[in-house]
Amino acid sequence: MLFSRISRIRRTSINGCRWLLSHRPDHHHQFLCHDNHTSPTYSTQKVSGCGENISWGLPALHGFRHNIHHQSSSIVEEQHDPFSLVADELSILANRLRSMVVAEVPKLASAAEYFFKLGVEGKRFRPTVLLLMATAMDVSILEPPPSGPGDALTKELRVRQQRIAEITEMIHVASLLHDDVLDDADTRRGMRSLNFVMGNKLAVLAGDFLLSRACVALASLKNTEVVSLLAKVVEHLVTGETMQMTTTSEQSCSMEYYMQKTYYKTASLISNSCKAIALLGGQTAEVSMLAFEYGKNLGLAYQLIDDVLDFTGTAASLGKGSLSDIRHGIITAPILFAMEEFPQLREVVDRGFEDPANVDLALDYLGKSRGIQRARELAKKHANIAAEAIDSLPENNDEDVRKSRRALVDLTERVITRTK
Repeated sequence: MLFSRISRIRRTSINGCRWLLSHRPDHHHQFLCHDNHTSPTYSTQKVSGCGENISWGLPALHGFRHNIHHQSSSIVEEQHDPFSLVADELSILANRLRSMVVAEVPKLASAAEYFFKLGVEGKRFRPTVLLLMATAMDVSILEPPPSGPGDALTKELRVRQQRIAEITEMIHVASLLHDDVLDDADTRRGMRSLNFVMGNKLAVLAGDFLLSRACVALASLKNTEVVSLLAKVVEHLVTGETMQMTTTSEQSCSMEYYMQKTYYKTASLISNSCKAIALLGGQTAEVSMLAFEYGKNLGLAYQLIDDVLDFTGTAASLGKGSLSDIRHGIITAPILFAMEEFPQLREVVDRGFEDPANVDLALDYLGKSRGIQRARELAKKHANIAAEAIDSLPENNDEDVRKSRRALVDLTERVITRTK
């Protein structure tokens, strides 16, 4: 089913947020948000102890006046379920992933395939994004057998891009296995976590095994730039987790530190994987950066909503325990915003949350504040930026391309309105 109607989107400012472009000596562009009503300004200053700067804005996009979630359209666009658009490919990927994680040792095999078994694969959010991004870059979905040399090349490229989706999912699941050990979690995806069932040692080894399989698949692409991108992702995952484990009192109350950690732990994987999809497709540096910016801001929005749901969701809806972050002493956006309204909350945070009474007190302050609302607003801003990145891609009249781009924009809305 192809696009029948394409909307014309009215461009407006984002929630009254004024974006200023500044140029740094290293030629990276930076956007700073000045907003008197919601989120605090946070820029790209280097966080102490981290090796690189991360820009939270959207560099070099023309016409940044686009609020995708508050739009008026002269033509109503047909809606498509993003997941159904790539359902057939997702099924192929799921089968291939199960075959890729087979191990010689039975115990390791059982552990490695734990979250790849039929029915427990999760939302497969990241592979969906990457397959849609591939089509949005004008790479056809595989359908009939190739009829000529050009079709054969397109098929080969699509298979290589599918491989990126598989690698990304293996890295993601490996990070979940390791995180559950570090957090001493007992549930994941609505079932017992692997470390709870098989023990910490086997869970760590299973995560390592998945990373090794991802490395083998990555090497088979024979593209050094893509290999470097995804190797950097693994470094970022380790860096982000270390930042979380070694946070000082001052750092735990810093929005800058929180956002950089969030990029490393969540957004780096999807942003660099989106960029890898574009690079494999032979896209220009500018288009590849648009793919990166989409993934980065979608990932930041996703994690911000995750942090909100940790307070507002139930264990049943989340598939894991609620209030898990604050009980582990992890300070996230809702509490950081609440602290701005109630500075005395800082004293509670500094005391730690081993005492349940401190958890209750922090929740009391959070309930009286706009912390949850402001975290949602910040997620919405990042979702808007992600949507703008897709809107800024070079024009293309192919109906499948347009349909995939619309689905990517639709995902930005789904991310900020989800309840689990």
